[in-house]
Amino acid sequence: MEPVIDLRHASVYQQMNLVLDNVTLTIHPGEFAYLIGKVGTGKTSLLKTLYAELPLRDGEGWIAGFDLKKMKSRDVPRLRRKIGMVFQDFQLLEDRSVFQNLAFVLGATGWKEKHIIKKRVSEVLDRVDLHYKDDKLPHQLSGGEQQRVVIARALLNDPEIILADEPTGNLDPDTSEELMRLLISISRSGRAILMATHDYNMIRKFPSRTVRCESGRLDPVEPSQNYFDFEKLMRT
Repeated sequence: MEPVIDLRHASVYQQMNLVLDNVTLTIHPGEFAYLIGKVGTGKTSLLKTLYAELPLRDGEGWIAGFDLKKMKSRDVPRLRRKIGMVFQDFQLLEDRSVFQNLAFVLGATGWKEKHIIKKRVSEVLDRVDLHYKDDKLPHQLSGGEQQRVVIARALLNDPEIILADEPTGNLDPDTSEELMRLLISISRSGRAILMATHDYNMIRKFPSRTVRCESGRLDPVEPSQNYFDFEKLMRT
C-alpha cells in the first residue's frame, strides 16, 4: 500500500530559519498518528509544509500523490482538495449557517450543481452527527459542535488525509474525548490522520503511533513511554 505521506531527509523552514532537519516520516492510509513537541519546535511548520503553505526546499516529500519539491502554485488548490485541514480556531464564517459554510467550500472547490452540493453537505453532517444543526449560525453552537462542523468541512472533498492542528485545544475533557472518538472512527474508514497536540490525556486514553519535534529533529516516541513520560518530556 502506497503511503499517503512520505518525507525523506526533508528540511522544514519557517521563512529563512531551519526548524526541522533530516525529517523522515511515512504515514499510510487509515493510520492515526500524533505529532507532539513544545511550542516553537516545528509542529505547525511541518503541517504547513505538508499542505504547501511553506515550500519544501531540501530533501524529498510526497503527500496524496503530489511531489512537494516540484509543487507549483497552480497545483496547490488540487493538493488541498485531497487534504482535510482541522484547526484549533475553527475559522468558520460567522454570518453564515452551518449549511452555508459547507456549501461555500464546495462551491469554491469546483462543485456546481446545487442538488449535489446539498446531498454532499447532508452526508458529511450525518457523519459528524450534526444533521439537525444545519440551519444554525456558528455562535449558536457549542465549541464541540463547531469543531464537528470543521471536521465535516475537512471531509467534504473526500480527502486522503486529515491534518489536525490542536483540534481539542479549546475543548473541555468530555468534549475532547467525543471528538477523538470521531477522528479515530474516521481513520478506521481508511483516511490517514496526523494530529498535532498537547493533550497528553487524550494520548493516554487513545494511544497510537507518536512522533516528537525536539531540538530540530522529528523522532519516534517509544510505545512504552506513558502519559507521565510525555509530560516530563515537555518540561525538559
